[in-house]
Amino acid sequence: MSELDGLREEISSLDRRLLELLNRRLELVAEVRRHKEAAGERWIDAEREAELLQALAAENPGPLSARAVSGLFSAILDVLKQEVAAERPSRPAGPDAAQRRAVERLAVVGTGLVGASVALAARRAGTHCRGFDEDGATLERAAALGALEPASSLAEAVADAELVVVAVPAGAAPAVVREVLAAAADATVTDVASTKRALAAIADARFVPGHPVAGGATGGPGRATADLFDGATWFLAPGRATDAERLAVVERFVASLGARPVQIEAAAHDRLLALTSHLPHALANLLMLRVAAAGADDDSPLAYAGASLREMTRVAGANAAVWSDIFLENADELTAALGGFRESLDALERALAAGDREELETSIAEAATARARMESFAYRTEPAQLNRIRVRVPDRPGVLARITQILGAAAINIEDFELRHVSPEYGGVLVILVAGSDNAAKARELLRREGYAAA
Repeated sequence: MSELDGLREEISSLDRRLLELLNRRLELVAEVRRHKEAAGERWIDAEREAELLQALAAENPGPLSARAVSGLFSAILDVLKQEVAAERPSRPAGPDAAQRRAVERLAVVGTGLVGASVALAARRAGTHCRGFDEDGATLERAAALGALEPASSLAEAVADAELVVVAVPAGAAPAVVREVLAAAADATVTDVASTKRALAAIADARFVPGHPVAGGATGGPGRATADLFDGATWFLAPGRATDAERLAVVERFVASLGARPVQIEAAAHDRLLALTSHLPHALANLLMLRVAAAGADDDSPLAYAGASLREMTRVAGANAAVWSDIFLENADELTAALGGFRESLDALERALAAGDREELETSIAEAATARARMESFAYRTEPAQLNRIRVRVPDRPGVLARITQILGAAAINIEDFELRHVSPEYGGVLVILVAGSDNAAKARELLRREGYAAA
């Protein structure tokens, strides 16, 4: 045997021994977990792990560097925790109760982002779907996803359908719904338009107006996904003529797509969406235009824009054709919302002119309280239980994956996060939202152990 062969044989022997030791360590970690859970204690001890890494680095005889020791054993700890966590019994195979097939034969008219996503989600639940779009290229792209069987006409698409989903822009929706109702004599019909009053006025027992609160800044079937509606609110605004059994069919269908059906009166829907969706989009557009106009000569407001401007204008410029339709269809409610906002602006201007610090502080504090309440609804967690962790992250690949791996291995759920890019040199700031002060403290300790500045 050559010297090289001998070295390789020794390495292979060490690898086998290392594998044996790692499997034994996994067994011991699992046993520790069982003991701690039986005692009602947290099974992951971040402080003890940090002390272990420090001790190993101090006792390391080399030639491994202290950084290498820390990195290797951190990875081992994380992987073993993931292995132990994965030992929990999995749910029985088969579709979730909310995602079992609700209808056998579905038709989708309009195969953009939402329509194609409806088809993909329905296929996931076992429903056969046929689709039609006036734009042949859009229909072809949707069919290429395997979401639906393309039809050459609206009549062909809806023939024999149990349920038809009309997924066209809000301005066109009433006319298309009427066309579908005429072409599909027995089918239940629903839609996905963002405004509801004009549609609720269609007096047909087979029609159930609807609106999924899901989508994207840009459309098209290329961005469609089967999970677009998972956990989403899906408003249903039945009219007086809507048949109760038809409504129940649509509710079951919506649930089969992973969404949560919520009944609402059409006028209340349009008023609510004017405040919570249409007004924010309108203001984002206006704010972006105002800042751009102020920097028309040198672009400095855009070049030095802070994170707050980027966050407030994230939805600016979203799909001009779709959103101009929505604004016009809900013009009266959006106008009312803008009027209320204008009153708030006037109050702010008066406080600034008067130097009224007390009024400003009161207003800001009330806004903070309102936002906390909003987050408590969004995350189903008391505001006091939500904790933010601020982490500076370098601008390089793999950083976010590593952070999520660290927290995931410790069974810490990330309720939400925001990534604020500053510059290629600085990197960015990752703001992580977790529930529970214990989880927040543990997350900060684990991230600091990895060398991140977590505050």
